[in-house]
Amino acid sequence: MPEPGVIVDRLRATSPTLSVGLLTANLTALEDDLRLLELAGVKMAHFDVMDGCFCPMMTVGPPFIKAVKTSMLKDVHLMIQEPLGKLDAYVAAGADMITVHAEACRHPHRVLQALGRAVNANDPARPVLRGLALNPGTPVEAAEPLLDEVDMVFLLAVNPGWSGQEFIPSTQRRLERLQALTGGRRVLLGIDGGVTLKNIVAVADMGADIIVSGSAIFDGKTPAENLRRALAAVTRARMA
Repeated sequence: MPEPGVIVDRLRATSPTLSVGLLTANLTALEDDLRLLELAGVKMAHFDVMDGCFCPMMTVGPPFIKAVKTSMLKDVHLMIQEPLGKLDAYVAAGADMITVHAEACRHPHRVLQALGRAVNANDPARPVLRGLALNPGTPVEAAEPLLDEVDMVFLLAVNPGWSGQEFIPSTQRRLERLQALTGGRRVLLGIDGGVTLKNIVAVADMGADIIVSGSAIFDGKTPAENLRRALAAVTRARMA
C-alpha cells in the first residue's frame, strides 16, 4: 500500500482541487450530474453527513454513499457526534477520504488512529485519507497535537448545518495561521462552506489545496456553465 503522503503529494500537485458537494445536486437525476462532473475532470465528490445531533440537520449515511457509483474520490465529511463506532460503515461504503470534526470527538487522536488502520474498500492498495475539520469558532491551534495523524485539515468557512450561509471573511487569516502551523508537513489544507461563483476566484487565490462547494455548481439551472466557471477559477489559481 502506498503511504498516504504519496497520495497527498499527487493531490497537492493539482491544487487547488475542487471537491464538489453532491447534496445540492439533482438527486432524482444524480447519474447525469455525476457524469457531468466526471467528464469535466472533477477528482472529488463531497458527501456532507449530518446526524441531527452535532448539526441541526440530518442528511445521508453509508447506504447513500455506497449507492453512488463514480470514478471520483469519495470525500466524506462526517458532521456527526462521536464518530469512532461508525467509521467502519463509512469505510465499507467506499469512502476514499474521511474527515471528522475535532469538536465532535471526545478522543480525536483515537478516531484518527482507527482511520489509519482502515482498508480502502475501493482499492486496498490505496489508504483512506484522514481529515480533521475545524469549525469557525475553533482555534486552528487545536489541530497541532493531531498533525502527525492527519492527511488533511479543513477550515469551515460557515457554521455547519445548513446551506445558504455567507463565507466568513476571517477564514483567510485562519488559513494563513494554519499554513504557518503545518509548516513543511505533508498535510493538505482545505476550505469548506460558503463558496459561490461570486467568491470562488478569491477563495482559490487564498492558497488552500482543496476547495469544497456544491452550491457554486448546482444552484440555479446551468450546472454545466457553473462548473466551467468554477473549474476555470481553480485552474487560474493553479497556474498563478
